[in-house]
Amino acid sequence: MEILKKSLLSFLILTAIFINTDCSGQKSKAGEKANLNSGEKKYKVTFIELGSVRCIPCQQMQPVMKSVEEKYGKDVKVVFHDVWTEAGAPYAKQYGIEAIPTQVFLDKDGKEFFRHVGYFPEEELVKVLQQKGVK
Repeated sequence: MEILKKSLLSFLILTAIFINTDCSGQKSKAGEKANLNSGEKKYKVTFIELGSVRCIPCQQMQPVMKSVEEKYGKDVKVVFHDVWTEAGAPYAKQYGIEAIPTQVFLDKDGKEFFRHVGYFPEEELVKVLQQKGVK
């Protein structure tokens, strides 16, 4: 059963990698990196959760994301992408996801400064936010 789960995850990730590539091997516009802060408030940190609503560790991250958004919403933008959906799959490629859940943290300029794979307890996550001045 574990081998089947790993095979399915590998298949989904590979599918996500190829979903935004046309026949010439060129990346489609949907796969281009989005500027998460353009045209809106500049946040100190953008916290991106890449997972699935059907993944148990990902489901365990939902209350953590909600709490972070409630406590630090003025300084932290919380984004969730379900990489097992057509809409979320391009983000698996964009961020080079190998396992879910994966948390990616971007600074105010959109540059990644930290990444974590697996369940990430809120107490530990907050320490990462504090590195960029979130209080």
